[in-house]
Amino acid sequence: MESPQVILVTEHDEPIGAMDKMEAHERGLLHRAFSVFIFNKKGELLLQQRALDKYHSGGQWSNTCCSHPQPGEETLPSALKRLQEEMGFTTPIEKQFDFIYSADFHNGLSEFEFDHVFTGEYEGTIDINKAEVMDYCYKSLAQIKAEIKKNTFKYTIWFKALLPEIEPWWKKRYKKVMK
Repeated sequence: MESPQVILVTEHDEPIGAMDKMEAHERGLLHRAFSVFIFNKKGELLLQQRALDKYHSGGQWSNTCCSHPQPGEETLPSALKRLQEEMGFTTPIEKQFDFIYSADFHNGLSEFEFDHVFTGEYEGTIDINKAEVMDYCYKSLAQIKAEIKKNTFKYTIWFKALLPEIEPWWKKRYKKVMK
């Protein structure tokens, strides 16, 4: 089976080539990614617990879905496809902002991603792909922030970096349900 590729990009998200996903993570090269945040009508975020055998951050909790578009794929359709593959559903999503982050992991891999961040709302059935996701739950942002304060290693690095960035959007969208 051929290894998945990532799209290498400039700091302005201009494509400059493609590379094997693992090689890009070993070399710490900037590549395109996406993160999806799905909320329910109460404003609670759908979290996923990454499968233990993921190439990094296994067993940690994170946003609903994240991955990399393949060369030749547009980011939005790729994010929708991955949401279906990991969580077993699709729902309309909208891009909110871009975000560049970098992180090193204990296994020698690193992330350096130009991340396209999408949000959506969903109330239906969830059918997780056990090869990708161990567990899932909905939690309020207040609960998540309290848990991060108590045990920062429970959550992925990128999720902790993105949470303060998504909060202003959340406050506008869910101001009626805020306590």
